Amino acid sequence: MKVRQDAWSEEDDLLLAETVLRHIREGSTQLRAFDEVGDALNRTSAACGFRWNAVVRDKYDDAIKLAKKHRKDRKRQLAREAKPVTFTAPSTQPTYEKPVTFNEERPMVTGRHEGELTLQDVIQFLQTMNSKGRQESLLKQENEALQLENNNLKNRVKELEQELNKLKDEHQVIEEDYQSIIQIMNRARRMALLEEESDDRHAPTFRMDKNGNLEKIAK
Repeated sequence: MKVRQDAWSEEDDLLLAETVLRHIREGSTQLRAFDEVGDALNRTSAACGFRWNAVVRDKYDDAIKLAKKHRKDRKRQLAREAKPVTFTAPSTQPTYEKPVTFNEERPMVTGRHEGELTLQDVIQFLQTMNSKGRQESLLKQENEALQLENNNLKNRVKELEQELNKLKDEHQVIEEDYQSIIQIMNRARRMALLEEESDDRHAPTFRMDKNGNLEKIAK
């Protein structure tokens, strides 16, 4: 099970960029690149796609153009290798078509004008549109999940603020009660001291006479 991770390191962004560029060069889709990076980094494909489109992609504009050019050249090379070599039979009629030789790198185009779409081009286009649609759907789901998480965090912050205000009020009440108790104890202490002083002033004083008897001394 893939675990969500919030922080992206520079190494993670570099791995994402290299993987996407490699898939572009090889004629693959970005969605497959996001799946590969997600498996490597233990992230969701949607998270990788969101990171690529929101942060990483703008840093690699030139590299993307170069990768697309490489893919185009690679497709042309594969098309040349797959197409069988044809021979032009000798003819006495004048011809304006250059004969094909074994050493010729440019294939002879027959029955097709330059820039004309082929079935393979249409299939590739439809695959790209389908991949973009799936990618947009995944990004939308990721965005909705992030918004929901953000709302939950905001609600949690409000709850914590209410609890904090409640604790502040309780602390204020306790502080006031404590000050009241201190004042009562101080009053009781002063009253006890006054009573002791009063008792000492009214208490009788005795002394011993020469015969060993105690006699009261008047104040």
